[in-house]
Amino acid sequence: MRRRLTQGDYRSLAEFRHQIRRFLSFSEQAARGAGLEPRQHQLLLALKGLPPHVRPRILEMAERLQIQHHSAVELVNRLEAGGLIRRRRSSGDRREVLLELTPRGETILQRLSLHHRKELRSQGPQLISALERLLAGTSGKATK
Repeated sequence: MRRRLTQGDYRSLAEFRHQIRRFLSFSEQAARGAGLEPRQHQLLLALKGLPPHVRPRILEMAERLQIQHHSAVELVNRLEAGGLIRRRRSSGDRREVLLELTPRGETILQRLSLHHRKELRSQGPQLISALERLLAGTSGKATK
């Protein structure tokens, strides 16, 4: 059975989307300010934040960023050329190529991540409130 959406439901969805977009806009500007394209920053973060059981390969980066494999290869190429990541052969299977951050990549990612955490501490309550209203199915008052 499908329930009809109310005007409040639409407001909640719109507000949540607005809050997400505000954070993403901040993130894109912060990445560019650090000399990176937003997807380059996303790849660095995805690489650093991989769960321990996930191999740091291009295939996993493509999945994490929800992009095509060839797009992930191009991002890796650019980041490697910029000295932010490096490829290395797996010790267990020499055919497997693994990715790792360089010290320069670590430094840039840490600076960006601290900046993002600060922004989330500031903007997070509005994002959480919008999500809670959305999940509860009420519109509440739109936050600005």
